[in-house]
Amino acid sequence: MHILLVEDDPQLGAAIQRALERLAYTVTWLRDGQSAIAGLADGSADLVLLDLGLPRRDGLEVLREARRQKVATPVIVMTARDSVEARVSGLDAGADDYLVKPFHLDELAARIRSVSRRHHGVAANRLEVGTISMDLGSAEVSYRGERLDLTRREFALLQALMERAGHIVRRETLENSIYGFDNAVGRGALEVLMHSLRRKLGADAVQTVRGFGYMMPREPA
Repeated sequence: MHILLVEDDPQLGAAIQRALERLAYTVTWLRDGQSAIAGLADGSADLVLLDLGLPRRDGLEVLREARRQKVATPVIVMTARDSVEARVSGLDAGADDYLVKPFHLDELAARIRSVSRRHHGVAANRLEVGTISMDLGSAEVSYRGERLDLTRREFALLQALMERAGHIVRRETLENSIYGFDNAVGRGALEVLMHSLRRKLGADAVQTVRGFGYMMPREPA
């Protein structure tokens, strides 16, 4: 999952980025409201963590503008504004969840999983496709009953495919989820990563749909 983090506090932003990257998320960190509007409009993020007290454009203004532009990306507001009126304003502006600072990073991770589940229409923290099982809370994967060791990016790729099992996933969608705004990634990076994942799951676990992207069958071998 590619998370767009919008936070101007350098210490908090760095702590959140480190914590989420340890959980196999790809994080792009922006530090002001104007950059946030452009990042949201880009549409490549899977979820946004949005501070409200931002330089250049207030977070609520960013959120309202994004929703006016029909950006449907889930947004979790993170703010020290803890009044009932502030929470109501944030939710009415289009936030999917509202987290008051200071918060524990474990709670933030749980909120991310919860919002992501709702967005994908999934009820539990566990994804299961055939004999592949993924626990989003512990970031553990098992294949045919045996624990599977995956790199952070292999995990992100597998999650993106499992969440959309039975549907073609465009390569651009996968690249955005795995690499975010990292323009330094080579054109063949996704293919190399896919080859590595197939070595661990079997060549038939993910199908290549030429000219479009990839698909994980609902019942892979």
